[in-house]
Amino acid sequence: MAQAAVIRAHNRAQAKGSDPRVATCRGKLQSKRSKLNQEINKELRLRAGAENLFRATTNRKLRETVALELSFVNSNLQLLKEQLAELNSSVELYQGESSEPVMPVIPLGLKETKDIDFREPFKDFILEHYSEDGSKYDSAINDFMEMRQAMRTPHRDHTGISLLLEYYNQLYFVERRFFPPDRSLGIFFEWYDSLTGVPSSQRTVAFEKACVLLNVAALYTQIAARKPRDSAKGLDSGVDNWLRAAGALKYLAENFTNPPSMDLTASVLDMLTQLMLAQAHEFLFEKLQLQSKDKRDGDMNFDLALEANHLSKSYKHLTELTSPCEFLPLPWSCLCRLKCEYYASLAHGYSADGVAKKGKATTTLVDCMLKQNDSLLDSAREQHAAILREAHLLKSSARLEEAWRVLRLNRELRTKEAISRVLGARSNIINRCDETQSLADIIEPPLPQGELKTQLRPTPPDPGSVPTSDLFSGLGPLGVFSARNRWTPPRTVALEESSGGFGFSITTGSPAVVTGVHAGSLAERCGLKEGDLIVGIGDTDVKWSSHEEVVRLIRSSGRVLVLKLVTPLCIKSVQQKSSKKPDTDTRMKQQSPKDTKDSKKLSWSIFKKPKDPPPNTNIILR
Repeated sequence: MAQAAVIRAHNRAQAKGSDPRVATCRGKLQSKRSKLNQEINKELRLRAGAENLFRATTNRKLRETVALELSFVNSNLQLLKEQLAELNSSVELYQGESSEPVMPVIPLGLKETKDIDFREPFKDFILEHYSEDGSKYDSAINDFMEMRQAMRTPHRDHTGISLLLEYYNQLYFVERRFFPPDRSLGIFFEWYDSLTGVPSSQRTVAFEKACVLLNVAALYTQIAARKPRDSAKGLDSGVDNWLRAAGALKYLAENFTNPPSMDLTASVLDMLTQLMLAQAHEFLFEKLQLQSKDKRDGDMNFDLALEANHLSKSYKHLTELTSPCEFLPLPWSCLCRLKCEYYASLAHGYSADGVAKKGKATTTLVDCMLKQNDSLLDSAREQHAAILREAHLLKSSARLEEAWRVLRLNRELRTKEAISRVLGARSNIINRCDETQSLADIIEPPLPQGELKTQLRPTPPDPGSVPTSDLFSGLGPLGVFSARNRWTPPRTVALEESSGGFGFSITTGSPAVVTGVHAGSLAERCGLKEGDLIVGIGDTDVKWSSHEEVVRLIRSSGRVLVLKLVTPLCIKSVQQKSSKKPDTDTRMKQQSPKDTKDSKKLSWSIFKKPKDPPPNTNIILR
């Protein structure tokens, strides 16, 4: 039985997620990341034990031995973190194929997590809180665990995104079914930092949601990096995926505070959001280059210069954000600096071409150059444009040389053949500078100024795009039967119909609520109270049954009506919910993160703070 269950779980996980045994380049990279995370965790435990022993002992020889061991452990940790940084810098494995050399982009790696066995905690909670046999929900618990296992190895495409979002939506239901605000089930969600490999754990479902959403952003970056960059369609798709990744990261930064891991801090998330926006604009710039390849007049060259200058400034800002961070891979910072110089070189190169083709901005740039350099006023007017063009070419050559220098200084970047090919292709283009214009050496040529034609904004995550059903819907409507609400244990009441009837009425909602108990009636004598919930009629569970179905079962019961009832401990709230009289479908729409075309979208937050949070909660909604 156990072996069959394992095989069934493996097959279902393989059907939903990717098979981790498939030897793809990115799969191997993620497997290596997982092993490094485990080794880092082992060394951290060794270091913690050695530090405790060092503080506890007073023996001098033992302290010297422990200090020596600590130095070895710290050395191993540093080596492992360097290997993890090298993995995070393996950007070439994620790049798509292109006929022309293209500058590589930076995707994010997936966070790793550990297995969690939910069976005993969930079954115990079902028995204790819902007064039902937990074994009835073995299938639902197994489905949830298999879904979590599958989302650890998602396919690197939009089916993987759907799988992550499906699990993410399922957490909405699970949190409300099994995680009361006043106590813990003893379940810890443990995840490894994607940048440092350090493990972190929390009992809050919000931490699990944040890690899943970070993996959604990471998967979007990997999909974007794989898009072909030699077609407008591929570049458009890449821009869309970069913006979706930026939107998920921005949402995390705004809604998840005081995180336990470095990759979820607001500063890191803000930096990653800026990086994704810059790379989206990089794809947009390449699309403009591609579309204007055969019709590049002076004005188009100035437009390209404006876009390239914006990219250079964006990567300069990212260089300033990434340089002070010790936990970020050094090649990321170096690549941002290299791109800053490279796109500055392109900006000056396109400006030179725009001046040569007498674009509309030429006169403005010449006037600006004359204001900054009074020595040029003595030269002939017809020479000013030629001097400006040569100044741009010289500046383009100088910035490209700086890009080559950055490449030579970083060991990791030197191994990236794509970067050398891109810089080499640019070097061949600008080796046409006219040495006769000596005045160009002393000029700082102005670049075109203005607003960009396209403003890019992050696309916020849309979990409602993936329909998700509650695996534990058998427990009853979520608005009533949740971990937050409490009620008495179920009791059975048998009513033998008399000439006056049973003597009570019910609401039209689900579950049916007893209302209007007649004074002196059979119902009152048998203990029915206004506000009682009818959860069963005879052997039939009616928690989800419609009003018509409940009435039909009552009428078909004959002279003896057997009811299974529970009494909410907060009767007023249940009566208020029941007074709205929604039908069964409407109630589910109100409780589900799923949206339909005919229903209004709900503005719910995955990190919404509970009304009565435990003292150690760290999730707030800004």
